[in-house]
Amino acid sequence: MKTKEELEVNLAALKLLEAETGIKHENFKQQVQDTEKKLEDINKPELTPLQFDKIQEAVEEGVGNFSFDDQDNYDKEFAMEYDGKVYLDSIDLTCTHELVEKIVEQVYKLFTEAEDDNSELNTQTVAEKVI
Repeated sequence: MKTKEELEVNLAALKLLEAETGIKHENFKQQVQDTEKKLEDINKPELTPLQFDKIQEAVEEGVGNFSFDDQDNYDKEFAMEYDGKVYLDSIDLTCTHELVEKIVEQVYKLFTEAEDDNSELNTQTVAEKVI
């Protein structure tokens, strides 16, 4: 896999080549898009298809644990037609934060939190001072 610097240089070269030649070949455009995507994704952790499936299951479980039937979770506005029929004009989910919490709670169960790089440095510095 290329480093971030190599990808940035490659992207700059492709953009320069595209601009200098004035040729708008789809091949160059696609290469630029692919390189931009790789540069964007360079620091993202890689997940296996199984891990993606686990995340999807966790989201589904979080949504499944939310009570969509609770009427207090919604702001409702009713209206009346000319013939006297009442209808639901609008409905808004008011407690989206609770839904997000349920989903995040399930996703968090899939991971352990890594230690901060700074904490390792601080621990090493303290240990060096003790020695």
